Amino acid sequence: MIIFTLWNNVLTAVFVLLGIIVLIALWWVSMMNRLRHAQLKVQEAESGIDVALTKRHDTLTKLLGTVKGYAKHEAETLEAIVKWRGGVPPHATIADKEAFLGQLETVASGIGVVVEQYPVLKADAVFGELQEAVVNTEEHLQAARRFYNANVTYLNTLVVSFPGSLVANGLHVEKRPYFEAEPGKTQDVEIQF
Repeated sequence: MIIFTLWNNVLTAVFVLLGIIVLIALWWVSMMNRLRHAQLKVQEAESGIDVALTKRHDTLTKLLGTVKGYAKHEAETLEAIVKWRGGVPPHATIADKEAFLGQLETVASGIGVVVEQYPVLKADAVFGELQEAVVNTEEHLQAARRFYNANVTYLNTLVVSFPGSLVANGLHVEKRPYFEAEPGKTQDVEIQF
């Protein structure tokens, strides 16, 4: 009977020890998965910043070109109408007068207005769209940076806090830096007219 009791105690100790080992292994795998998941979220957030920077550059560059085109066209149109409203120059030849009338008819038909009226110019709406696009892309970029920093905070917390630091050290997972702007990558689009 003593042998039977001793044998039961040994088996119980072995099962308890195996149970503890299994629990530790499950915890280790769980923590390892959390660390790997956090690393992937940081990489995803970093990619999101690149996407936002690319979007800002592409959108603002294209929209700026469009706005410049509208502004140039409207400035030329308005300048031509103001010039032509003064009439034919007094020392103009017949050929100059015919050319003047031809240009006047072209402008009038091209902008769809009577010569005596100023056209309704639309560049102000395009400038408004540019301003809205600038605000939207900057907000999107700021959100991407905040998302990145939030994921870095989560990963760094796992890496430095106990007991996660044990797994992080075992897997050689290190803290990640917070977002810092690279001079070449984050230069804002220069808007000049």
